[in-house]
Amino acid sequence: MCRIAGILASKENLSGSRQAVQQMCTIQQHGGPDDEGIWADEEAGLVLGHRRLSLLDLSAAGHQPMCWKDRYYISFNGEIYNFPVLKNELEQKGHRFKTQTDTEVILAAYEQWGTQSFKRLQGMFAFAIWDKQEQELLLVRDASGIKPLYYHQLPGMLAFASEVKAFQFIPSAKEQNNHWPVFMMAYGHLPEPVTTLQKVHPLPKGFFLSYRVKTGETSLQNFSFYSLYKKEKNYHQVKERLASLLRLSVNRHLLADAPIGVFLSGGIDSGILFLLAAEQKKEGLNSLSLYFNEKAFSEKKYQDILLDKVNCKRNQFLLKEDLFLEQLPRILTDMDQPSCDGINTWFISRYAREQGLKAVLSGIGADELLGGYPSFRRLRIVSALQQTPGLSAAAKFWKGRKLSRLAYLKLEGIKGIYLSLRGQYMPLDIARQLDASEQEVWQILEDSPVLPAIHRFDSGNQASWMETHLYMQNQLLKDADVMSMAHGIEIRVPFLDAEFLQYCMNIHPGIKYSGRLPKSLLINAFKNELPAPVWNRPKMGFSFPFTEWFKNSDYVTESIQRAGPLAQEKYNAFLQGSLHWSQLLTLMLVHNKANEN
Repeated sequence: MCRIAGILASKENLSGSRQAVQQMCTIQQHGGPDDEGIWADEEAGLVLGHRRLSLLDLSAAGHQPMCWKDRYYISFNGEIYNFPVLKNELEQKGHRFKTQTDTEVILAAYEQWGTQSFKRLQGMFAFAIWDKQEQELLLVRDASGIKPLYYHQLPGMLAFASEVKAFQFIPSAKEQNNHWPVFMMAYGHLPEPVTTLQKVHPLPKGFFLSYRVKTGETSLQNFSFYSLYKKEKNYHQVKERLASLLRLSVNRHLLADAPIGVFLSGGIDSGILFLLAAEQKKEGLNSLSLYFNEKAFSEKKYQDILLDKVNCKRNQFLLKEDLFLEQLPRILTDMDQPSCDGINTWFISRYAREQGLKAVLSGIGADELLGGYPSFRRLRIVSALQQTPGLSAAAKFWKGRKLSRLAYLKLEGIKGIYLSLRGQYMPLDIARQLDASEQEVWQILEDSPVLPAIHRFDSGNQASWMETHLYMQNQLLKDADVMSMAHGIEIRVPFLDAEFLQYCMNIHPGIKYSGRLPKSLLINAFKNELPAPVWNRPKMGFSFPFTEWFKNSDYVTESIQRAGPLAQEKYNAFLQGSLHWSQLLTLMLVHNKANEN
């Protein structure tokens, strides 16, 4: 896991590009604290940069940018979990390797199979490959979009980086996107392809971008995607196969030459991963948990139940209000793109780093794939309401956040359904805070990229698509990456293993979403391992006692005061209990960014 950057421009400006890439690497140093590399092709005007977090082959042999046969160069962020298998296949074809890294395998695979090699890679990745002979630069991102990769392009110039903040050193990329606050206040995050910069875009997941210097041609092509099938219908077979594939995935994700651990919240998903990791890693496993004095939020008793089943190094940390208040300003500064979540990941990653770990397994993906959210029950109803004439127009006058959000159903398709279920602020509120008209806000949201028509799916798979491609993609994965890498920690997500994920999509919804409890199929697959008190209880999100802690924060109070009287109105509503803490955080982030500019 690392951070990458690069600029391909005119060779006359090579010194300027080298300086900018150096600065881009420096500002991303937190994500690659172990090593730095800068390499330039002076004839082409290319500079590649890399910050390294060493997890495989900890020696200097893993230094990047890495070269293969004096032709191919790579700057790589991620992990390829099936690289031993690919390496063996490539060796049989005559390739010889000098390192124990997955990076070198990517290069050899590209030489062997070209762009067809990308779909063979199982893991999380974002990388740039330079073909010196063909004068071609390729940017590549994994099919689940686990790892971030952003780019900025003008005629004759292409720049890329792992974080948007790195583009501040490229003058042509610094123009602000004036619409991002609308998306932030509506969604609570910036949905791809939106960023805070007008001319900086995320590379779509499962795509590669090719730029040929000789012709100036650019192409953007899909190399991998997941498809929904309904072919797996035998409950017993599905349950057994699901368990087998997740065991295999956890085994892959434990691959490392550096210390590794598991986030253990006390819930079902992290509990299963923890037990499977302990089953396979007989010694040297670390657990990482947070708990609180505030009993309503603490899951320590469930953590203890799981920990009592396993012999491992326990790392349980009591997080107190004073530390939260002390660190809050830094946490918000560490955000790359604004989001109303991720604070929890920042703290648990900090503790992982203090324990000397470099990689940690997380349960992200289980809820989205297997029906863990209320949206799986509500989507059918909301979808029917979307077809009700006049309802969305009337809803804007209704009181209460859940009812008034139904006004978002005027937006077509899954976009309107998502915002009616998860929206932060209504367009009228957004308009007032941003000194815009309500119609302008509606227009911005309507004009944002059209999402696929998924009404042909049954309601459970519609909910899964929505939560996977909107909530998980734009908020959970983005926050997990940025907040963990702020401490030089890699978060691995076994539920998003390519083989496991595709199998989940093959399960008939009548089996996948059946049962009394959310994720009943997953629970039943591991009922022999998972203690009953862990799965037979109300779901708790991995959250903090934010409401009370925010009320006691001078930083929050001062931020709201700087934001003006309309923000103060919302703060008063928060103090009275009618505004959720995530809405308050969203408001702070929007106004803090405006004050920066």
